[in-house]
Amino acid sequence: MALLAARAGRYREYAPTPALWRHFSRLWSHTLNDGPPARVAIVPDGYCDLLWIHGRLEVAGPDRTAAFPVIRPGATVIGARFAPGAAASWLKTPLSALVGLSVPLADIGRKGTSEFEARLQDRPDPEAAATLFGRLLEEAARDEEEPARDAAMIFAAADSDRPASGLPDRLGMSERQLRRRCYHHFGYGAKTLERIRRFQKFLDLCRRVDTMPLARIALEAGFADQAHMTREVAELSTLTPAIILDQLGGWKGSG
Repeated sequence: MALLAARAGRYREYAPTPALWRHFSRLWSHTLNDGPPARVAIVPDGYCDLLWIHGRLEVAGPDRTAAFPVIRPGATVIGARFAPGAAASWLKTPLSALVGLSVPLADIGRKGTSEFEARLQDRPDPEAAATLFGRLLEEAARDEEEPARDAAMIFAAADSDRPASGLPDRLGMSERQLRRRCYHHFGYGAKTLERIRRFQKFLDLCRRVDTMPLARIALEAGFADQAHMTREVAELSTLTPAIILDQLGGWKGSG
């Protein structure tokens, strides 16, 4: 059975500084437990992340289903979660080309990657590396354009209770334009993004409760019923709602 990544070791999130908040939703660090490696599940959330892992910068593209990366026990991963619409601009790459992939930033051709990595390699201490990681992102952000506004609007709509079918009218674009923009900024269409964000609502509810019946959680998260939730959760995570509630129930993490 897989263990959700947030429960595999020590995971912490940080709010971005004012210089970064338009480009990144969160900065984070994750230190895995020592000992035998666990089967860690990274579940989809609709985002793309920049990682410092195993001595190099990598881009973790958006996922459609859970990923099970091999990470050394005791390793610390430092990351920055791109804000909606920011990743494609930073990487000069449509996110549809990165779905389900973890790609070295150097392979994408981002200018200044080698210098960024060299400076981080001089900071073996994870806390010092995380601090420098944030400063280097601030330096890079000075030359970046603002993320596309329509991406933030699409993401916010997917997070709401309004169906994806109404998005084109609300955004003043055709179905074809919406699909193209979604694939560029998120890697997949609006309905898939909506499914993933509903799944994230379910996870958030599981973190905040430990005694709520699953049928009630299903309705609160926006599923049609408990059976619908069970199918969607299994497809996106390989786990059952009951197992996830057991892992996350009443747990908010740290940071």
